[in-house]
Amino acid sequence: MTDPYDLAGLRHRLVEFAAARNWQPYHTPKNLAAALSVEASELLEIFQWLTAEESARVMDDPDTAHRVNDEVADVLAYLLQFCEVLGVDPLAALAAKIDRNEHRFPTEESPGHSP
Repeated sequence: MTDPYDLAGLRHRLVEFAAARNWQPYHTPKNLAAALSVEASELLEIFQWLTAEESARVMDDPDTAHRVNDEVADVLAYLLQFCEVLGVDPLAALAAKIDRNEHRFPTEESPGHSP
């Protein structure tokens, strides 16, 4: 049985979903990047006026938790569609970025690091 949370499977479902609705002409890199930005802003809007403490408890309220989950899903969906259109492997891109950041920000130079 296929894992319903498999990244490749989800990417395939998104491609099929868009194709069934003939949305490919609209799924240009520019449009998908703009949609991704809008959805990320909608996620940010949930937290806009919360204190740090309130934001840490946002998932305690079922209605707000539902909104957060929906916006996270929208952000991820548009990011995966963006990657699909440009041929970017998001996991490989993330792994490479972490590698670069490990070199850019060594542990020894981190605040509070004790030798």
